Amino acid sequence: MSFYGVTDLWTYVIGAFGIILLPGPNSLFVLSVATARGVKAGYQSACGVFVGDTILLMLTALGAASLLRSNPGLFTVVKYAGAAYLAWLGLNLVWAAIQKWQGSDVADVPVELAAEASVNLARPFKRALVISLLNPKAILFLLSFFVQFIDPTYETPAIPFLILSAIVMAFSALYLSALIFAGARLAQVFKVRRRLSGSLSSAVGGLFLWFGAKLATASLN
Repeated sequence: MSFYGVTDLWTYVIGAFGIILLPGPNSLFVLSVATARGVKAGYQSACGVFVGDTILLMLTALGAASLLRSNPGLFTVVKYAGAAYLAWLGLNLVWAAIQKWQGSDVADVPVELAAEASVNLARPFKRALVISLLNPKAILFLLSFFVQFIDPTYETPAIPFLILSAIVMAFSALYLSALIFAGARLAQVFKVRRRLSGSLSSAVGGLFLWFGAKLATASLN
């Protein structure tokens, strides 16, 4: 029995919740922005993630995953573009960390300048949107995950797809909100601990470099 074309609804809910909790470039970027620039900028980056995820969901519904599978060259271009962008962000974060380590461990510079220099995360909405979109593996994953819970005999397949999308987006909104406020709390500590902030920047930068390397070696299989 299905719920408006959705089979095993609660299994999907549990699975979607677990998937959202897995760390990735999107959530890490939102946390970094909130830590460096506050709640408002954190939500700007979260909106970029929401828009990017919505576009990916629409592309998935339109068969983007099949297009990537049938055009390996297109997949390669998107894959390396995404990897290069993540690596570029990672290098910026590491460089910002080096600059912080060269300073003192007390708040002897304006807070706004320290926050802005800490991770070099200007235009959070645009950067979050690009990070979200330049991930072809996400399209393939969404397709393989969603189809397991859509009743193929349901007369209006758009309805179960919208239900599944709404659930995962709701989880994403709650999770990113939690990260944003956690980042804002961390910012209070980093106001007086520049080297601690630099250590976080370097760790996050290293993770972005790892995400880029992982995406560069991704395959369609």
